[in-house]
Amino acid sequence: MDFAPTEEQTAARDLAARIFTDLATPERLAAAGTGSDPELWKELCAAGLVAAVGDTGLLGLVLLLEEQGRTTAQVPFAASCVHGLLAVMAHGSTEQRDRLLPAVADGTVVVAGALSGPSAVREAAGRLAGVVPVVPWLRDATHVLVADDRRRLWLVRTADARCRPVELTAPWSAGRLILDGTQGERLGGEGAYDDMLATARTAFAGLQAGVCAGSLARAVEHTNAREQFGRPLAARQGVQLRAADAHMDTEAIRVTAYEAAWRRDAGLAYATHALTAAWWASEAGHRVVHTGQHLHGGAGADVEHPVHRHFLWGRQLDAYLGCGGEVLQELGELIATEGVQAARAVGDGEGEG
Repeated sequence: MDFAPTEEQTAARDLAARIFTDLATPERLAAAGTGSDPELWKELCAAGLVAAVGDTGLLGLVLLLEEQGRTTAQVPFAASCVHGLLAVMAHGSTEQRDRLLPAVADGTVVVAGALSGPSAVREAAGRLAGVVPVVPWLRDATHVLVADDRRRLWLVRTADARCRPVELTAPWSAGRLILDGTQGERLGGEGAYDDMLATARTAFAGLQAGVCAGSLARAVEHTNAREQFGRPLAARQGVQLRAADAHMDTEAIRVTAYEAAWRRDAGLAYATHALTAAWWASEAGHRVVHTGQHLHGGAGADVEHPVHRHFLWGRQLDAYLGCGGEVLQELGELIATEGVQAARAVGDGEGEG
């Protein structure tokens, strides 16, 4: 395994870092409220960063999402790249790829995803009925990727459905999706749902790595600048140990997301690796954003302080990926299932011999 970014991935990451740093400032984020920043979204698309994911793969996207997470930039970048660009590239027909990919790349088509949790959506003759209570970035989306109760993927135009605003812990422009005989467009066949769920878990784990890194960077800056009894807070052993633990947690989120992404790009099995990344992102991410807020002392309790945004995003990603215990149970069940399948394959082979 080689997680060193390619020249193309490095260039895309550096460009994303510049754009997010320049435009996703605390002042602009505060002005956006619970909505997205349309000017930032236009800039990202015009710079070719959505289109670049088609060439840099899931690992390249994870690198870009780290940069988004560092600034908690309010744009549907992760959602549209995963549920739009990568989903259509991997599972769309030739006609769907020709029709949808250019529009996703230039930002005129924005895709949200409704894949987390068991689906209550039913399908009959290509029409969908049911309610998805929460879909992140739905208010920004022109399309939404929906899974039915048989784990099949459908693209739905949001204009053909009913969408109701929903406020989350993080300002993710979310909504409730209501389908009532809504026409859907089938995307992919058997295995497409599992692939896109694992892709989403990996991508959002990468986003969490950036959120945690940004929170910790702010805490380090604060504790180095803030003095108590004539010494910086950062000089105290308790602060150093807390920050060190947060750094190790952040690195664990990052490296497990990198591994899962690398395996998908290499065409290797990666479902268990995606769940591992999701577990670290949920369990460790929760700890890190609490640490970032705690090390700010009283300032961390100020809801208008920039570090509070990292806290909100970290907790929202924790909920979106599933709490640590739930993810760990699913991971254990998947490992056990794969072990049984491998044992059967070996037994069948010996029987044939």
